[in-house]
Amino acid sequence: MSETPVASVPLVRRKMSERFRGYLPVVVDVETGGFDWNRHALLEIAVQPVDLDDEGRLVPGDMASAHLVPAPGTEIDPKSLQVTGIKLDHPFRLAKPEKDALDHVFATVRAAVRKHDCQRAILVGHNAHFDLNFLNAAVARTQHKRNPFHPFSVFDTVSLAGIAYGQTVLARAVMAAGLSWNSDEAHSAVYDTERTAELFCKIVNAWPQMG
Repeated sequence: MSETPVASVPLVRRKMSERFRGYLPVVVDVETGGFDWNRHALLEIAVQPVDLDDEGRLVPGDMASAHLVPAPGTEIDPKSLQVTGIKLDHPFRLAKPEKDALDHVFATVRAAVRKHDCQRAILVGHNAHFDLNFLNAAVARTQHKRNPFHPFSVFDTVSLAGIAYGQTVLARAVMAAGLSWNSDEAHSAVYDTERTAELFCKIVNAWPQMG
């Protein structure tokens, strides 16, 4: 018995502002001094707004990242540095104070929000609330007044990859999606953001679009 061919779904070219209720997906990864966002330091942050190609498909956009000086009063669990490989005293780390680092990455996010005529950004992450909680804690510490992100809503690639590929670990999900993974570069905010952005775009692009 021959299989019935599956009809292809035509790509509907929709503006980004029409795709996610006016929110712009921005992939974020943070590296930290531990698991407690109220106590442990934020050490690295990378953001990558999602863009559209000429065919209307989601693609990773421009990246912005920063290394951070541990904020006064925050702590660092040495075990976390063993996992991330971060060397706080490395001469080329070029770490910024927390407020300056947020200013730097938020500028890229706000520019992308304006480009796509969106209301604000929505954080995309792997275990996304971990990243959002550390981001919100840094915003609160610095009393930053121009946080472009929704304060509690997220897109989590753990759930999306679990549905799409049956995998919830980032490395396994990325490889299940047919994307490259280098374990030697993992646990860097930039690298993990790049892979998460690719994963998010691939899953969303494969999803049947509403007409």
